[in-house]
Amino acid sequence: MRIPFDALEITPFQRRVYEAVLQIPHGQVTTYKWLGLSIGCASPRAIGQALRRNPLAPEVPCHRIVSSNARIGGFAGETDGPEITKKLRLLAAEGVLFKDGKLADPSRIYT
Repeated sequence: MRIPFDALEITPFQRRVYEAVLQIPHGQVTTYKWLGLSIGCASPRAIGQALRRNPLAPEVPCHRIVSSNARIGGFAGETDGPEITKKLRLLAAEGVLFKDGKLADPSRIYT
């Protein structure tokens, strides 16, 4: 599927973030930090803000980004409640499970 980035009102930084997210394989996750470093950005917070504004979710699978400590992290600008439940459900559908709030299988981390 071709993503219509040119038709969207996004910044060049957001585009770099979304293009990097597209590289994460189905059934795997990566961290905000790793994603940032992969595009030359040292700010996981900036990565999170770009993902919060993702207009193409779930086609650009921002649900595949977790905290560096292998905890679920945020989703759609939230850190708990129904958005996190949705993120957990999307990841579970890909075989990525969490136990006691932490990634159950560390081999699922993509780097």
